[in-house]
Amino acid sequence: MKIIANNYEPKDIIRIIREWTELTQKDFAESINRSRDSIQKIETGKRGYNISTLLDIARKHNLIITIEKKK
Repeated sequence: MKIIANNYEPKDIIRIIREWTELTQKDFAESINRSRDSIQKIETGKRGYNISTLLDIARKHNLIITIEKKK
């Protein structure tokens, strides 16, 4: 699957990725050394995350992050 991240809120991007992994918040959090509470707060927009977290997720779950210049 593929999404254009510009079309989503940061909280939704993490939720979509987690749903792709077919993991619960708890299991997803453990897979990236975070707490379930942390993932829950990210998915509800109460907490942000940085590019390092996104890269960790990509590495652990075999995802590709692409940045492309608009034409």
